[in-house]
Amino acid sequence: MTSTLVLGGARSGKSAFAQKAAERAADAAEARPILIATGQAFDDEMTQRIARHRADRGESWVTVEAPLALPDAVAALPAEAVAVVDCLTLWLSNLMLGEQDVGAAASQLVEAVAACPARLWLVSNEVGLGLVPETPLGRRFRDEAGRLHQRLAPVTDEVYFVAAGLPLRMKPQGI
Repeated sequence: MTSTLVLGGARSGKSAFAQKAAERAADAAEARPILIATGQAFDDEMTQRIARHRADRGESWVTVEAPLALPDAVAALPAEAVAVVDCLTLWLSNLMLGEQDVGAAASQLVEAVAACPARLWLVSNEVGLGLVPETPLGRRFRDEAGRLHQRLAPVTDEVYFVAAGLPLRMKPQGI
């Protein structure tokens, strides 16, 4: 089908953009949209955030939790599925904090996205536009996120950058 990479800063509107697009596609296909969630509730604030996001999406969405096994979750999507992955940078954080092989996991994800027959939106924070992070871990995270985005952009059909709730198409379908 088609895959779309949606990049933007924190609270830029990227998730809302991807979710609305997925809801329209799911309605047209008479399917329930799927959210592949990568967040983990390690504290009360994150527990509340996850609950708020679930409530905002409503009951029409199916939620698949994949904090580490994201490539497997994407690979398991059937052709008729309409899905949003939210978000790649949380997944990357999970991998790094779990001392996983980020490069191997990224390769698996790129392969899964390239082969995915479903309609798929991948949401991720563009973290490379600000100040250089102060810590080695922060710099590594920024670098890994940038590398992941560069590897995914060529295998997706579309790429959008969202700022202030406004999507800017960076890669139209067919390029």
